Amino acid sequence: MVIYVIIQLLLVSIGATSAMTWFSFAMSKNFQELYKEPVLLAYALEKTNLNSPEQSKKTWGWLLHYIIGFLFVYGYHIIWVKDILAISPLSALLLGAISGVVGIISWVFIFKITHHQPPIDFKGYYIQLFFAHIIFAIIATVLYSITLTILILTNAYVTV
Repeated sequence: MVIYVIIQLLLVSIGATSAMTWFSFAMSKNFQELYKEPVLLAYALEKTNLNSPEQSKKTWGWLLHYIIGFLFVYGYHIIWVKDILAISPLSALLLGAISGVVGIISWVFIFKITHHQPPIDFKGYYIQLFFAHIIFAIIATVLYSITLTILILTNAYVTV
């Protein structure tokens, strides 16, 4: 059963992270600013002076972005399984707001420790990042509900 939960969390995190990323890319294009988290992660990796090719840093930027998304979804999973919050639209908004604040604090920290000061509108970036996390949490909640229903039905009606 554990493998099914891992697959569920992977699917949910890929979907939610992709939705968040799409939103950030759309905001980046709309406001003509660099609001693309994987790209900013790759730039931050460049500032660490690791001896690796540029393409490798881009790949790591994307991979880190999706790993962080998985960790957020895993945190949500624990909150829902332990009945700390119900799986609901209200909890999605609350988790999104909390995640948005955590994301902003994390980026402030990343920019500070890497001494990376990209030429972006930081206020605008942090505002869109907050809303990107709201979208992330809403999509994660919806996908988690759907996949949980599928797991329950599969467990009840499918025997191997």
